[in-house]
Parts: sequence; structure tokens; C-alpha cells
Amino acid sequence: MQPMQVHTDIAAFKNVRRPVLTTGTFDGVHRGHRKILERLTAVARKEGGESVLFTFHPHPRMVLFPGDNDLKLLNTQQEKAAQLEAAGLDHLLVVPFSREFSRMHAAEYVRDVLVGGIGVHAVVIGYDHRFGRNREGDLKVLRQYGEAYDFSVEEIPAQEVDHVKVSSTKIRQALLDGDIGTANEQLGYPYSLSGVVVKGDQVGRTLGYPTANIGGIDPFKLIPADGVYVVRVELREGHFGGMLYIGERPTIEQVVPHRSVEVNLFGLDRDLYGEVITVRCLERVRGDMRFEGLDALKRQMQQDEAFARQRLKNA
Repeated sequence: MQPMQVHTDIAAFKNVRRPVLTTGTFDGVHRGHRKILERLTAVARKEGGESVLFTFHPHPRMVLFPGDNDLKLLNTQQEKAAQLEAAGLDHLLVVPFSREFSRMHAAEYVRDVLVGGIGVHAVVIGYDHRFGRNREGDLKVLRQYGEAYDFSVEEIPAQEVDHVKVSSTKIRQALLDGDIGTANEQLGYPYSLSGVVVKGDQVGRTLGYPTANIGGIDPFKLIPADGVYVVRVELREGHFGGMLYIGERPTIEQVVPHRSVEVNLFGLDRDLYGEVITVRCLERVRGDMRFEGLDALKRQMQQDEAFARQRLKNA
């Protein structure tokens, strides 16, 4: 299988054989998205073409509602690209989203972007897809344009998409609730966080649980609810089990409390400062708690470790 190609300029999107296209933000590349991608790649093979996802960056909501800071995303651009490539996509076309783009009427969008810019051969789309200014275009309108411009339109029926009962919004809420099991089931893979190991205050060492503090996490990436999680950790030398803590460490006295993301790795005892680290969340052990002192916290961490090791053994 050829590696997926990433494009960032419609004007330079050339020499693609019979582009078979779908479009959307595809945040999370969850099980519902993969239903569409499976059909997309099947149609591309049947038509002797190449599969294309036409998407945008930044997320349209961030442009249309710049004062709304609530939206956090399930994937960074790099994570999304990796999931899409794993799904067998041939081409990822990522273009800047702007207010000007959002004001394009459906007719302009089809004529200038899909046909004139991309040279679309076929479109594979969900039954509820809307496009163009004020969401004026729907599946019926797209079929009409397809007849006029000689491209086919394939619908992913409601029963196929709804059968999965998955949405990025539902997954975000599950993560915010600490329900990592539901989030992972709907994603189809363990939710991950990536960053760079930075120096912390090393309190964990005094408790017998040294942790790698994860900094540099994408500011738009959704961080799950506070608490302790069973995780698998990816480093340059391989994979390790561990337990991840997210929270403000209420038991430890701090001048300025701040939300910390830190992981205790099982079977690795060396400094990791400056290294890239990825944690994949398997299960939530418990929510964040305040303890009477460090001894009580240490006893709880021993229980957390025993639970995590057992979970990893059975995973």
C-alpha cells in the first residue's frame, strides 16, 4: 500500500487519478468516520480512482466563533493523519478555513472547488451532509450538480451511520466525564495524549513513584477528566505500562495550583527530559482526590498501581 499523501493547496492538487472524495472535519477518525472511509476506498477501487478526504484547518467553529474557547479536539493534525493513513486513505487535502470560504454558495463551492479545483470524479457522503453558505446544499442538491458536472454521488445511508451511533461530540463528553471506556469503544482505539517530558517538582520521587511530567500538549487537544488512568506509554525504545495522573494535586501544597499531566512508568527508571512521549488511556482507575497527607496518598498510589498492573496483565 502506498503511503498517504498530504496536500495543503488546492491549486497544487494535480495528477490524482479520478478523485473519489468525501469531506468533513473527521475529528477523532472514529468508528462512524471509518464507515465512510471504508465505502470511500471501495468506490475508489471500483472506479479505478484514488480516495480523497477534503478537510479544513483550523476547525470551522474556531473561525466562525473565535470567542468560543470551549471546543477541544480529539486529534491533533498529526494524530488525525496517522489514523487516516491507517484506514487506507490515499490523499488528505487540508486547506485553511476562513470566513470567506464559509460564505461560498453551494453552486460556487461545487463549481470552483470540487470540480474546478479538485477535478472530482465521485463523491461519497453521509446522508445528512450539508454544504455551502447557510448550509443551503444537501444531498439532493449535490446529486443535481453531479448530473450537471458529470460526477457521481454515493450516499452512506442513515441506517449504516446511525447503526454505529457514534459522534465526535459524544466522545468528547465521555472524555470530559472520565468515561474512557465509552470513548475508546466509540473511537475504536485508545485515546492518546502526546507531548514532551518536562522537569517537575519531583514530589513523586519522594513517594516512590517518580513521574514524567508531560508538557507541550497541543492547546486544542482535549484532556480527559481529572483522575488516575491505566495507560500504555510509547517512547523511543518501546512501549511500557504505567499510570497517568491528571489534576491539580490537591494533597500537595503549591503556591499556585496548576493542572498537571504526569505518568509513572512501570519498568523504566531513567530521566526522560526533552523526549517525546505518547500515552494511550485504557481505563480510569478513579477520580482526583484530596488525602489527609502524603502517607495516605502513597497508600492510595500503591492500590492504584496494583489495579493498573492487573489491568495491563489482562489487556
